[in-house]
Amino acid sequence: MKRTLLTLLIAVALVLLVRTLAFTSCTIPSDGMENTLYRGDRVMVNKWSYGLRLPFTSLIGYHRWAPDGVRRGDVVLFNNPAPADPSTPIDRREVYISRCVGQPGDTLMLNGERVVTGDSIVSPDDKFLYAYPGEQEEMMLAALKNAGLTDNQLLGYDKGDYVRSFSHYELYLLKQELQDAVAIKPLQTAATDGVHPFVVPARGMLVRAYPWNVKLLCNTINLHEGRRATIKGNTLVIDGTPVKGFRFTKNYCWVAASNSINVTDSRLFGFVPEDHLIGRASFIWFSHDPEQPWDKGYRWERVGNKL
Repeated sequence: MKRTLLTLLIAVALVLLVRTLAFTSCTIPSDGMENTLYRGDRVMVNKWSYGLRLPFTSLIGYHRWAPDGVRRGDVVLFNNPAPADPSTPIDRREVYISRCVGQPGDTLMLNGERVVTGDSIVSPDDKFLYAYPGEQEEMMLAALKNAGLTDNQLLGYDKGDYVRSFSHYELYLLKQELQDAVAIKPLQTAATDGVHPFVVPARGMLVRAYPWNVKLLCNTINLHEGRRATIKGNTLVIDGTPVKGFRFTKNYCWVAASNSINVTDSRLFGFVPEDHLIGRASFIWFSHDPEQPWDKGYRWERVGNKL
């Protein structure tokens, strides 16, 4: 009897040890990851994918054994980066699962709804070609002067239109000056109006603040960088000092739900810092439709599917 009890205790201890240090299971509660993951899928998560994050972060701080970086395309399990109570220890916050579409150092072209060119890596200072009616050249020159862009040269002509190149920020400054008085149209699809580049911060990277990313940077700095950030106008202010950018101390990633209607992803809570990553979902080990009774709705064809 004692031997049986000892064997049972050892088995339970081993299961708890493996669950704590190697793998964990996650049940998908919603349809946010369809058609990759369905509600009721149960997935196995490898806690060593990015290095093992040691438990009890509230007591010992954040430490990770054999750290490795998240990769674009990974289905990631992570703690909520923006909880209602920021004082809640990281490893005790609610858990989310989503797909990484931007790893540290990437630049994503985004609008308010989605990643527009997730596979395209560009710089926020890259310039794109724009055309405008030649008869509006005087207004354009005046706007260039007022915006401090007098070194911008005319590049050529396109069917009677004049052609110049502008970065996203230069175009923003021009539109503030012109107030739609000049009809500027992009000649490259990457320069679609309303779409802006967002740099995913990496450790040691200086990320420049622009009008379209300043709120995101401000929130990230306040939540995860231990500094006090505010916004005055379109200017980022760190610890009371206006700055043009910020050098981050952590690696971050941008995650997106597979179901574009669901917004439980970075569009809601911003960048996910490396200390919030739990692990990568590896495969589906069980699947049952929660709308079906217990004796029906088993999706055996999904069992064993890799992610």
